[in-house]
Amino acid sequence: MRDFGRSDDPRVQAELDRLAALSLPQGRLGLETITALLAHLGNPHRRLPPTFHVAGTNGKGSTCAFLRAMLEAQGYKVHVTTSPHLVRYNERIRLAGELISDAMLADVLAEVLDAGVDLGPSFFEATIAAAFLAFSRVPADACVVEVGMGGRFDATNVLEPQVLAACGIAALGLDHERFLLAPEDGVPKAPMARIAFEKAGIAKAGVPLATLHHTYPPEAQETIRAVAARTGAVLHEGFTNCYAFDGRASLLREDYTEVPLIPALAGAHQALNLCLAVSMLAIQDRLTVSEAAIVAGASAARWPARMQRLGPGPLTALAPDQPVWLDGGHNPSAGAAIAGHFDGPLHLVIGMIAGKDPRAIIDPLAGRIRSLLVVPVPGHDCHPAEAFGPEARAAPNVAEALLRLPTDGYPILITGSLYLAGEVLRLNDELPL
Repeated sequence: MRDFGRSDDPRVQAELDRLAALSLPQGRLGLETITALLAHLGNPHRRLPPTFHVAGTNGKGSTCAFLRAMLEAQGYKVHVTTSPHLVRYNERIRLAGELISDAMLADVLAEVLDAGVDLGPSFFEATIAAAFLAFSRVPADACVVEVGMGGRFDATNVLEPQVLAACGIAALGLDHERFLLAPEDGVPKAPMARIAFEKAGIAKAGVPLATLHHTYPPEAQETIRAVAARTGAVLHEGFTNCYAFDGRASLLREDYTEVPLIPALAGAHQALNLCLAVSMLAIQDRLTVSEAAIVAGASAARWPARMQRLGPGPLTALAPDQPVWLDGGHNPSAGAAIAGHFDGPLHLVIGMIAGKDPRAIIDPLAGRIRSLLVVPVPGHDCHPAEAFGPEARAAPNVAEALLRLPTDGYPILITGSLYLAGEVLRLNDELPL
């Protein structure tokens, strides 16, 4: 099952029902449908303010959050589109700093779906068309656009050089293998080289491209270089004016002095995402962003369900004496980041959609899991408890799982799926704003 969201607004719900009726023809790849759909709408993607386009396996959403925060700290109005949504579909489209209103969302979705009747767009293609249509109608100074999956054939990749301020590639890893490693002539065969090839597909002629070069394996580094050279992108390998090491980040001044940056997002890996965002701002010439705005934005960024410590609420009240953390991670790279954040024992509550690797999160935490409770992901086919090993036990839901945990003071981590994370935020009354 795919998550199309629910809305209390009947007009929005009517359009979400239409979205849910869309189907993606098996094996269809390419930008032809989204290009045709946008043409029917007057090509709104060509009328955007300076746009920052971010791909990656992990960290692209966090990088977008840092970009938005630093641009807003400078005083700019910023449009943002990210995916997936956690609780409400509106989270996918942010206009000049605010989530899209139900009224405007219903209008743009209706317009997009009417225009695409004969084209058969996918859910994501219709969503991106709606985002770009809304962006083109509300004044703003900048756009931040997160790639949905891959890059080369992602619907966001209709963005053209004239609107792009900079592109960026965050951390690379194996995920969505069925799509991103599908056999194809003329592409790299080695898995990580192929992943890099797909992500680097967002490179455009004359547009600066920032990467986390030193974190990639050699075959990925060489692939990105080759794609940048072929497309004419202006490749910037590594950090331009930022330094990230051992979970810490600093802004580098021209006189080689350093200004500490404090990432608002938890996890040592966030220093890398922060420096990628800083580098993307440094290598572009469309917008001015001051040192003060970079420092302020670094400590102001918000990105729900990514190593988020939950606040007081109905769920955390069930474990009042222990910190409860939430992370939507579901692949090996996320597992490594989670393991790097927690330096001691913890209780794990996990729900993972079928098709994902059930060992991706628990293997990096080997020897530190005091208890392992497996919960369903509402509305989705998911792995049973036995897929996580002999020590795993099933619980009917997150609330029951929290009640079953011992009150020993050790932290609790709820993880395995962004869809599960959205349900947790809803149940704990922490809706993304």
